[in-house]
Amino acid sequence: MLHFLGNLAPVPPHNLKELCLGLDHILNHCELEEVTANHIELVPILNKPQIQYLVEEAIGAGITDVCIVHRPKENSIKNYFSPCPDWEKYLTKVNKLGCLDSLKKIHQSLHSLVFIPQSSTLPYGNASPILAASSFIGSDPFVFMFGDDLTVEIKPGQHLSTMINSFITNSAAAVVAVQKVPRSQIHLYGCAVYKQNSLFPNQLQGMIEKPDNDTAPSLHANDGRFVFSAKILLPLLKQKTIGKNNELWLADNINLMAKSHLVLTQTYKSSSSWETTGDPLNWLKANIAMARLDPKFDI
Repeated sequence: MLHFLGNLAPVPPHNLKELCLGLDHILNHCELEEVTANHIELVPILNKPQIQYLVEEAIGAGITDVCIVHRPKENSIKNYFSPCPDWEKYLTKVNKLGCLDSLKKIHQSLHSLVFIPQSSTLPYGNASPILAASSFIGSDPFVFMFGDDLTVEIKPGQHLSTMINSFITNSAAAVVAVQKVPRSQIHLYGCAVYKQNSLFPNQLQGMIEKPDNDTAPSLHANDGRFVFSAKILLPLLKQKTIGKNNELWLADNINLMAKSHLVLTQTYKSSSSWETTGDPLNWLKANIAMARLDPKFDI
């Protein structure tokens, strides 16, 4: 189970589990030559692959057990996080063993790092990785992250900690990360629809996947970070209700939760922001955003 640290929240530590929807092809530090134009996920953000940023974000929020869901027969993510004697030997020879310090820190911080292949028998859709990892999740609350969304912040895990705090203090069924985007871009994302509630002005009525720009009910786009009650979400997902384009959508199940449970959004504060990395231009923007946080880059 995931533990978040007490100093990240004004409440006692609680058990949470962390589930990363991992990128299918992540840079293997033993097989750098395998990076190709067909595997954009292999390309790192600055000096490390994006999936490592996600794991470090989870650790920063006090999470100690992480599961990464990947395609069947795809071992590059697991290989990346596994010790590689030949690579360590080479880095020792060139006096650059420090390059592995961040990976060693991850292993020291985590209680477990689990890799689960997503069965081909599951429906296509962004909710299926949760079903694939249901045995890992059990009945505990858990964090779910999309692998191609990056949180940019000086202190990794700060925004995720805020989401966890909101989930616990409000006894919510779910907390969904959102960020305001230009109206010209809202059609690219899941869009938040809000209830009229003076007690919880950020209470979700539901999510609309990729609405028309002109008719979108808000400009708050979903940013690939969620905190869920497994006891509420998993029974809904196990019904495998197929939605738009014959896919199992997370948004559809969030909508079902919101009908009878408290589902909240959490916007990014000024110290944190969201970047998507699923296309070359946004990948470049994410690199620049991360570089601006590092004093060794003069940007």
